[in-house]
Amino acid sequence: MKKNYLLAPGPTPIPPEVLEALGRPIIHHRTPLYEEILREVRGGLKYLFQTKSEVLIFASSGTGAMEGAVTNTLCAGDKALVVEGGKFGERFSQICRAYGVIPIALPVAWGQAVNPGVIENVLREDPSIKAVFIQATETSTGVLHPVGEIAALVSRLPGTLLVVDGISHLGAVELPMDEWKLDVVLCGSQKALMLPPGLAFAALSDKAWEFVERSTLPRFYFDFKKELKNLTQNQSAYTPAISLVVGLAESLRLIRKEGLENILVRHARLAKATRAAVGALGLELYAPRAYSDAVTAVLAPPGIDGQKVVKILREKHNLTIAGGQDRAKGKIFRLAHMGYIDGADIVAGIAAMELTLHELGYKFEMGAGVKAAMKILVNG
Repeated sequence: MKKNYLLAPGPTPIPPEVLEALGRPIIHHRTPLYEEILREVRGGLKYLFQTKSEVLIFASSGTGAMEGAVTNTLCAGDKALVVEGGKFGERFSQICRAYGVIPIALPVAWGQAVNPGVIENVLREDPSIKAVFIQATETSTGVLHPVGEIAALVSRLPGTLLVVDGISHLGAVELPMDEWKLDVVLCGSQKALMLPPGLAFAALSDKAWEFVERSTLPRFYFDFKKELKNLTQNQSAYTPAISLVVGLAESLRLIRKEGLENILVRHARLAKATRAAVGALGLELYAPRAYSDAVTAVLAPPGIDGQKVVKILREKHNLTIAGGQDRAKGKIFRLAHMGYIDGADIVAGIAAMELTLHELGYKFEMGAGVKAAMKILVNG
């Protein structure tokens, strides 16, 4: 008998209430019933994003929202400052190049957060920069970037937007869009929203919508103006992912019921328990000074391939986590604690990790990680 566990940074586990909603008979999207569901979803997304703005919904992975954020706000030849501290920061640069936007890469050592002062200096030296692209949580490294501090700088510049990839962040870690004056916030369904992959979200400030009016880049499906016009009529421009939207309505109800503040506290506690376990086992964090409460990246012990940790966990303990990517491949492994995750999941994950490390020959006190995690989970 196999019981599978999922502690990967997307897809994440799905609550039974959402699974039930996903399995309901399909309905037609040009009907009053669907319009009523979408009306509820619109309000729930505003609550999650903490914004008065409409949150656009697309049938795609989060990368679709990233692409749309470029093509709807910029013009060919515009300069964009891109924080490159991981695979997903680099993706923004790739999208910019594909559409003739000039990315000014700001390299950040993997495992470290960007210094807001460096961004301030670059923007001061080149006021022609039209946008700053950054991840709130860089999924590939587990790094938490200081988005609030950066927003305080960029919000003072009328000619520059701050575009925030919150795909592995929103709903797990604080990201109040309106309070922090974020211009564009992006998200995906398969992370803290507790859904399968397939939906992407984008919310724009009034300032960002002004940029949309001047943008001349080509777009068709990811047309923010077209989608906004339809959304305000509780419709979509094209056939939506109907069952995913029905499931989204249920997940947003669960989020409202628990309360966003309580959700953030829960994620912080689970993340702290995970980090405590890592330390108790003599392991080191990949991001020791800028860690996110959504995903924890752990340095593999010397002489042990991080990919083997991932493989053994999956094949022998039915636990799926994530390995490192690109330059971090083999050097780290990543455990997520976002969405439909509780303390028992964390304890099970740490126990399986201990068994795996023991099999690979790593020397430590068995049970030390579980004990450290339990201490945090009991005491808060």
